[in-house]
Amino acid sequence: MPQLDCQNLTLGYDGKTVMSGLSFTVNAGDYLCIVGENGSGKSTLMKTMLKLKPPMSGQIVTGDGLEHNEIGYLPQQTVVQKDFPASVREVVRSGCLNRCGLRPFYNSSEKQMAEKYMEILGIATLAKHCYRELSGGQQQRTLLARALCATRKILLLDEPVAGLDPKAAVEMYDLIERLNNDGITIVMVSHDIAASVKYASHILHIGSKALLFVGTKTDYLKSEAGRIYAGLGSEQSDRNYG
Repeated sequence: MPQLDCQNLTLGYDGKTVMSGLSFTVNAGDYLCIVGENGSGKSTLMKTMLKLKPPMSGQIVTGDGLEHNEIGYLPQQTVVQKDFPASVREVVRSGCLNRCGLRPFYNSSEKQMAEKYMEILGIATLAKHCYRELSGGQQQRTLLARALCATRKILLLDEPVAGLDPKAAVEMYDLIERLNNDGITIVMVSHDIAASVKYASHILHIGSKALLFVGTKTDYLKSEAGRIYAGLGSEQSDRNYG
């Protein structure tokens, strides 16, 4: 049973339609990368999947016991968020807030969960450090640990390596792959098609109707969109990382 079932979605903003007739499913253990041109609606789709924005038509149904408030989310950072004056531990623990309900404190289980994910992501020694004093890669690891505290099943990641140097970007991709191998479903918006093809199990390419694709990575590379964009992405990756 799918964790997310997106049915005949029409999405847009300010009365303008950016995509229509979009249907796809996300199953437990998938690693889905959402790629496409700027302005194609990738972030709009992400916000709709999180119920931060309603679809113009169609619906998104959760399954496999997943509730919408159990989805871990790593958004793109704003300048203000990068300067947030809290400790790493406080930021990570805040991922448990939806679980707290009206309870004004974290219980021992939630505190242990935060410590566990800080250890897994290699930031345990930074627990008392101020978030705004961290490097970009360390901040992203902190936010990823926070997102993990909100879920046991699925992570939605919006451009998780944006602004990172090449080394930090590779480390972030490797961490995300490890989480997926441990059973966490990954849905990631990315402009990096080469990395998406390398790591993902499934690709959703959003573009013109002729270049819309959703399916496995293998089938994507055989599609028109894959033949056009995967090659371009590999050339760009060689320039960036070679």
